[in-house]
Amino acid sequence: MTFTEVFDRYNWDDVKLSIASKTSADVENALLKTSSRTLEDFKALISPAGAFYLEQMAQLSHQITLKRFGNTIQMFIPLYLSNECHNVCTYCGFSLGNKVKRKTLSDMEILAEVKVIKDLGFDHVLIVTGEDQTHVGQEYFKNALKLIRPYFSHISMEVQPLDENEYKELISLGLNTVLVYQETYHKEDYRKHHPKGKKAQFNYRLETPDRLGNAGIYKMGLGVLFGLEDWRTDSYFTALHLNYLEKTYWQSKYSISFPRLRPFSGGLEPKVEMTDKDLVQLICAYRIYNEEVELSLSTRESPEFRDNVFKLGITSLSAGSKTNPGGYAIEKESLEQFEIDDDRSPKVIEQMLNAQGYEAIWKDWDRSYSLL
Repeated sequence: MTFTEVFDRYNWDDVKLSIASKTSADVENALLKTSSRTLEDFKALISPAGAFYLEQMAQLSHQITLKRFGNTIQMFIPLYLSNECHNVCTYCGFSLGNKVKRKTLSDMEILAEVKVIKDLGFDHVLIVTGEDQTHVGQEYFKNALKLIRPYFSHISMEVQPLDENEYKELISLGLNTVLVYQETYHKEDYRKHHPKGKKAQFNYRLETPDRLGNAGIYKMGLGVLFGLEDWRTDSYFTALHLNYLEKTYWQSKYSISFPRLRPFSGGLEPKVEMTDKDLVQLICAYRIYNEEVELSLSTRESPEFRDNVFKLGITSLSAGSKTNPGGYAIEKESLEQFEIDDDRSPKVIEQMLNAQGYEAIWKDWDRSYSLL
């Protein structure tokens, strides 16, 4: 059994209508529970009715976060290795049809990027590439992990979906976490936004977390790209997916990310706007519904928003991000995948967290490194 079998039991329009029909009584019932909140409770918390309980949700979410995670925030940084891609995606700067300079980092260039990241102090890194199985495939990933592993205690990866045996190989080389976003669970809109390339295979992407669970991954990350479809319905299907995975692959840990559609070269206008208030409601809803899942907020969001929202349930923040291959040391002005909003240095973000009584977990000064 895979999640596809669960997913096929649900109808998008029925779920959307069910969320819209939730009442204030449903929201209050979800807030009053002390444990074992259900997916129906999650529907109530993300519903239009739930928006009128934002203050209560924020207070409860903050209390749960302090109880479960304390006053610590994990900081990480993305390391883009390539912008080569065989997919056509309507919302991405790396899309095959975009006439841009393509770049895949060599061994020496990877190590040069690593040196800058280590000089900043980071010990957690997220490897990111476009989806190009020819130039940036399994052999490239294996080599990159061998180069990078000595310098970081935790390595995450956001690349094209792979087969189970390929994930097993990468895990044996030190891969800890894989992020794979479905982008949208709306099948028709998914096809519209992914007309060409392997990413057009909806079910193969949908079943990637199953392959990761079978491969024994330490942690996997889920999410959708807000702006492609109704955020409430997409978020319900994400929660449904998370619920299935936690029961099926209970040995793994899980995280949720909240990317909103950002400008890029030749960019796509959002079909559905997700406001700041909407995103706050969703973050609180996830934390109240699931006290264990990790929640991550990227530099796509503004400094003001991140400074005010992280205490409501967020457990990790990216910082100092560059979304282009070689952006830290090699080609600082090359094409970005999307525009970031929070361009503050990691040190400034750490100072912000400290000023609010939080500890940023991101450094490892006790290890010795020799690069280049």
